[in-house]
Amino acid sequence: NCMVSINTPKVEGTERKIYETLQNAIYEFMNNRKWTNYNFKDAERIECTVLITINDRIGADEFRGTMNVVIRRPVLNAAYNSVLLNTIDKSIQFKYVEYQPLDFAEGSFTSNLTSILAYYSYTIIGFYFDSFSPSGGSAFFQKAQEIVNTAQNASEPGWKAFESEKNRYWLVNNYLSPANSVLRDFAYRYHRLGLDQMYEKVDQGRNSISEGIELLQGLYNARPGLYALQLIFDAKRDEIINIYSDQRVAPMEKSNIVNILKEIDPGSSSKYQAILDAK
Repeated sequence: NCMVSINTPKVEGTERKIYETLQNAIYEFMNNRKWTNYNFKDAERIECTVLITINDRIGADEFRGTMNVVIRRPVLNAAYNSVLLNTIDKSIQFKYVEYQPLDFAEGSFTSNLTSILAYYSYTIIGFYFDSFSPSGGSAFFQKAQEIVNTAQNASEPGWKAFESEKNRYWLVNNYLSPANSVLRDFAYRYHRLGLDQMYEKVDQGRNSISEGIELLQGLYNARPGLYALQLIFDAKRDEIINIYSDQRVAPMEKSNIVNILKEIDPGSSSKYQAILDAK
């Protein structure tokens, strides 16, 4: 259930209709294509948003900009959705001819736009399934990696390891690398054993979240610059602060978790201080 928006704050001209057509085409591509063999009911569809900002129209049919992808997951027995991923892809460049069908075929690279959309579709499903079962999203991360592999000869950016340490190549690489298995373990502990349990067993659920954060500490000590760690905290930082700011959390528990958070997410140390200051 992907909400799609296209913004054009820096693009001059009167041909606005093409962006509306593109937005509708992407919406149909994301939501009406069958990405898995599972049968989802409408109420079970994955909540996500794709916001494409077109910064340049570099040709009659070629565009360049950014794409913000946000994935949300329902929490058991709560009227609340937890953010799984909130990332901005700064290497969006594609060609689009109005009313041209958005075609995608696995194993081939025919369009940068549909390859990007398919890559994020599988990544979205991978993140979602990981949060419900241990490494449950592996098959979908592998699909995303296959798209990366077929795009290695593409002229457009975002697919190659040497271009950046924070792009589509490294996102899926981080999650499939056996050396980073903690990332997948964290996703399951935090969501299924943590958030989903907190309605009935708040302390038990929070303990699982703490265990997950401690696992991230070990990964940070081994690989402090890992892209995926930044993505986790970009998605979870505010939520974690809310969880541990609860007045029912013991001062020692707060102090321990804040020390870990300040170590592995040092740029946000002042924000984590709010946990200790909460009354």
